[in-house]
Amino acid sequence: MNQWAKIPGMRKTTKPAVPGAHQELHDSDEAAKMNSLRAGVLGANDGIVSVAALLIGVIATGAGDKAILMAGLAATIAGAVSMALGEYVSVSAQRDSEQTLIAKEKKELREEPEEELEELAGILSGYGISKDTAVEAAREIHAEDALRAHLQLELGIDADELTSAWAAAFFSALSFLAGAALPMISVFVAPSGTQAWVVTAVTMFSLALTGLISAKIAGTSVGRSMVRLVVGGGLGLALTYGAGALFGGAA
Repeated sequence: MNQWAKIPGMRKTTKPAVPGAHQELHDSDEAAKMNSLRAGVLGANDGIVSVAALLIGVIATGAGDKAILMAGLAATIAGAVSMALGEYVSVSAQRDSEQTLIAKEKKELREEPEEELEELAGILSGYGISKDTAVEAAREIHAEDALRAHLQLELGIDADELTSAWAAAFFSALSFLAGAALPMISVFVAPSGTQAWVVTAVTMFSLALTGLISAKIAGTSVGRSMVRLVVGGGLGLALTYGAGALFGGAA
């Protein structure tokens, strides 16, 4: 029998739970996919709002079509680079921290095996296992893969599933570009003089769609999520249009 089966309510990739609390089990691969999809929706939303707002602001200044397109293109490239860099730095810092904790745990297991065994038995006891059973399970776990058990039960880390900073950066940039493409295409195909209305309409529809998707993923209220994004995005567009009209006219 796999040693993890001795721990009630635990799977090999499950992070520590509050003793006695109910915890619904999810497949780790499914959870990772859901987190990636959620991050993708958020990145796309950033691309939609930031690029659309900039386009609206430039349109309000009375700039020509070429200036509007170039401004949108610059914002798209800069935003994608910024998203990728921010995600890379964030994930790299997290990965460095996790690797430091892994090295520390290895050292403790090597130098203080009995203390670590007692610590693991104490953790297992916290899940409602009797002391004798917890000690027996801890010994069996230590005999097979002590490091994995301590990392997952103490720190919620799986050494085999550390996030790739490069993959996270690429996915973040890609999702931003996907979102930014919507207002960019709309301003490109809109007839002259109607760009502001077309960009606004496309942006509102896109935000409503991302609100719907994010609510479905999170299992929250669809209406509230859609209204929150549409109202927030509409306010952003109004502010940038006002700023463009004010300062563009003054210039």
